[in-house]
Amino acid sequence: MVEGKVLRRAVFLDRDGTLNKDVGYVHRKEDWQWLPGVAEALKRLRAVGYVLVVVSNQSGIARGMYDREALRLLEEWVNEELAAKNAAIDAWYYCPHLPEITGPCECRKPEPGLLLQAARDLELDLANSWMIGDRVRDVKAGLAAGCQSILLHPEGSDNSDDDDVPDGVAVVPHLPAATVRILAPRMRQLRAARMLEKMKE
Repeated sequence: MVEGKVLRRAVFLDRDGTLNKDVGYVHRKEDWQWLPGVAEALKRLRAVGYVLVVVSNQSGIARGMYDREALRLLEEWVNEELAAKNAAIDAWYYCPHLPEITGPCECRKPEPGLLLQAARDLELDLANSWMIGDRVRDVKAGLAAGCQSILLHPEGSDNSDDDDVPDGVAVVPHLPAATVRILAPRMRQLRAARMLEKMKE
């Protein structure tokens, strides 16, 4: 990184359960089911300058269920769908490992390796970035990387097998709600500025 270069803010996103319905080891476009409001939420984040980065555990590779090329093709298709709505993902990172098969690694969430690698590659400001996911391991990875984190917990869902939510992590039902949470301070600033301008008139 060039000294003095301004780092960019990012929103790191889990994939299954955050962008699409988690039906288990999704690796074909035929199995991809968008969750409601995702494209519009991503568009709003891009519009204010956030870099969008997917960070995903993909143990299906270690299990031999699919290969890296299948993931690449799926990611390409997803981005084509999103690009038409000005909501494309800037970068995709995934962990292909499973400890009991491939041994331990530093990239399988809750380890922060994927986020740290993305920060190096894309020159990201982790302290001013966010991690959003539907499992506690997602937010733990974000916290370990130095990001603020938001946990998605849809109404009626059962994550009883998940770990306790770390202190300071907001819990919201879906990605659009997480986006509102992230953008709320900026929206308050804009409203205050508009009110000030009106008072000056």
